[in-house]
Amino acid sequence: MLRVDIPGFGLLRIEHLVLDYNGTLALDGRLLPGVRPRLRVLARLLEVHVVTADTFGTVRRALRGVPCRTAVLGARRQDRAKRDYVRKLGADRSACIGNGRNDRLMLRAARLGIAVLQAEGAAVQAIMAADVISPSVADALDLFLHPLRLTATLRA
Repeated sequence: MLRVDIPGFGLLRIEHLVLDYNGTLALDGRLLPGVRPRLRVLARLLEVHVVTADTFGTVRRALRGVPCRTAVLGARRQDRAKRDYVRKLGADRSACIGNGRNDRLMLRAARLGIAVLQAEGAAVQAIMAADVISPSVADALDLFLHPLRLTATLRA
């Protein structure tokens, strides 16, 4: 568990890290550089979940050996399915990272939502639903490895 008390934002007690795959952890179905080692370290602190439509059919192979749970969603109503997944885990104990329009509801529902703006871009709705915007998934994951960065960004 990650515990950070942020003045003006409140106490974060994060147990679950929920991540979108394509556009967030991967580009064109391939895991982005630096993601694998960060996820391995974070899996010692948090329960890591990857939720995806798996557009390219590569998520299970790409994440082989990474200690995480993978949920492949159907093509319809992915935004609701992602939000419901987070709610089932306990939204108040979850942090989410995503970039797509279908990530907006989970970013809003989670105690901490982080949108990433990378090569694929980011939907305006995802950015508006997030608490933090990060220039890369590596930087977003590093926020959990260096939580004082969250404090610096989110404090009142």
